[in-house]
Amino acid sequence: MAKLEELKSHLRKGSIYKRDELQKWSKSIDRHLSELTGEGTLKKVGPGLYHFPKKNAFGFEPPADELLIRKFLDDSSFLLTSFNSFNALGLGTTQMYNKQIVYNHLRSGDIRLGNKLFSFRKRSAFPDKPTKEFLVVDLINNLESLAEDQPKVLEKALKKATSMDQRSLEYAGEKYGTPRTRRLLATL
Repeated sequence: MAKLEELKSHLRKGSIYKRDELQKWSKSIDRHLSELTGEGTLKKVGPGLYHFPKKNAFGFEPPADELLIRKFLDDSSFLLTSFNSFNALGLGTTQMYNKQIVYNHLRSGDIRLGNKLFSFRKRSAFPDKPTKEFLVVDLINNLESLAEDQPKVLEKALKKATSMDQRSLEYAGEKYGTPRTRRLLATL
């Protein structure tokens, strides 16, 4: 019991821990994690990830998405976005999507972290923050995944692209576009 209390003394509310991090304070980490999750001190939020939630007036706060992804990847180089971002382009897209996209250099696949589903996509390049030009390129890259009238959305996206800063659009297309997207943008 003293070892469990010692492990608890190293935990900070609101923090996310990897199993390996906690192992340095426990020789029986699996048993201790089982006890801590059983009593509600820690919540398992992903493969080998545990959250020590803060409590507020409404209950326990879930971990911030960025913090959760940073800890899961052990890397701060990623872009968290969603197909919902395309709605801001004014192209007539109105669907709401519950999956978030994580462009990163390390992992691919759909992974549930906390109570959310994240689609990790391994890419060689992505911006720090999405620009309108990046969003147009990303929309065209992901056109087949949209629950919209795809030919109409593509037509509107290409029309929108003609009114954008062509140098920035060309850069975004070359850096982030698929070969198909680059060919479509080259026709403008």
